[in-house]
Amino acid sequence: MGMGSVVVLGGRSEIGLEVATRLASGRPVVLAARRSDQLTDERAAVEAAGATAVHTVEFDADRLDDHSRALSEIAELGPIDTVVLAFGVLGDQARAETDAQHAVAVVHTDFVAQVSVLTHLAQLLRAQGSGRIVVFSSVAGARVRRANYVYGSAKAGLDGFASGLSDALHGSGVSLLLVRPGFVIGRMTEGMSPAPMSRTAGQVADAVAAALGKGRTRVWVPGLLRPAIVVMRVLPQAIWRRMPR
Repeated sequence: MGMGSVVVLGGRSEIGLEVATRLASGRPVVLAARRSDQLTDERAAVEAAGATAVHTVEFDADRLDDHSRALSEIAELGPIDTVVLAFGVLGDQARAETDAQHAVAVVHTDFVAQVSVLTHLAQLLRAQGSGRIVVFSSVAGARVRRANYVYGSAKAGLDGFASGLSDALHGSGVSLLLVRPGFVIGRMTEGMSPAPMSRTAGQVADAVAAALGKGRTRVWVPGLLRPAIVVMRVLPQAIWRRMPR
């Protein structure tokens, strides 16, 4: 394996940065985010992890017409090894139930923007003949709950799209790792009481790095979620409807 770059799309993301620090040693790292000139702490974290260089690129996931430019700029920096799609929003479920614009904004960032990035990225890496893509689905998308159905439905859509893309990339030299974490304790879930089988961003990143090392295409974090999902999928709707987040 060459020493291509590790790219984080959503360069402020806790999980994205944690993954980058685990892969950074001896490689260049590209942090792509809005206000990319203000990533001082993030740069320092990947430099401390042994990155040979850190580049920042302006990237706004919600601006679909700018994806091609941002990814071209990243490709011009040199060969790419791993791209982590780390952008996303939780949104406000209560607001989304009555505010259609907010509901659409959540789905736009968590599903539509990811579809756009992944399609551009697949073409770029196919042309390179190599590369790894990391996509974050969620247990929330495995069976959508009433308690967070807007976010959950976006993740369900992303999970389906990424699963199909992973199969489409088979044999191209490009691989896609679909990560399905449970509740992640961090900035995005601040103030929420942790659900069972919660993990920190660091623990999720450890599982991602291990799965990449083994060439896996799917990973549940924690692994116990996989059998739990089987049970979740067969619960009667009357019970499921009352399930908390």
